[in-house]
Amino acid sequence: MQGGKSMNTIIDRFEQKYLLNKCDYNLLINKINDYLVKDKYFKETIYNIYFDSDDYTLINRSLEKPIYKEKLRMRSYDKTSDFTNIFLEIKKKYIRNSNKRRVIISYKDYLDYINYGIVPNCNKQIMNEIDYCFKRYKLKPKIKILYDRLAYNLKSDETFRITFDTNIRYSKDNMDFNNDNNTMFMNDKYVMEIKTFSGIPLWLNKILNSLGIYPTSYSKVGKIYEGGI
Repeated sequence: MQGGKSMNTIIDRFEQKYLLNKCDYNLLINKINDYLVKDKYFKETIYNIYFDSDDYTLINRSLEKPIYKEKLRMRSYDKTSDFTNIFLEIKKKYIRNSNKRRVIISYKDYLDYINYGIVPNCNKQIMNEIDYCFKRYKLKPKIKILYDRLAYNLKSDETFRITFDTNIRYSKDNMDFNNDNNTMFMNDKYVMEIKTFSGIPLWLNKILNSLGIYPTSYSKVGKIYEGGI
């Protein structure tokens, strides 16, 4: 499995985002539903914490839309306790090609690393890369983002993944996934993302064009930082 709760520590693929309203979403699903199968983890809430420096170096750099950018985040697929497995990852993007490198550690090990600098015992090479970035940029937890995700695969290609993120909420004040005191953001929009190893089929491009749905460089964390949609 390539998406959802995949245990892969390195993922390389092409990614493209689109911003849809509810009408766009319904029209698109009606047109492509026969091509799709629900992902194993079709509907789930995804919890993220994005790290940055005190002057938000990484987010500001990303908003300049460079051909290369990187971000660091922690991701969980559930509310957390000490022994919940989480992903600590560095994601690098060159144009629309994405490289994700991550380690899987317990939430307790994550807290020990963030609060006390205790490097977890996991994939040493990738953890060294993550630790280097934390030290280089003096990273701290800055923005918590949660959203509900619907995930599909193509019937003809299980590695081709389409996700729709909605009901987005965030906090800049508390980084606790068990604390539901969050601010709603864009609850009437869907962020669609296509994730593939083999390119977008012609039939799908034609449907997207016919509905006036075009690629965007939309970033949830960037828009929340800017305070816009």
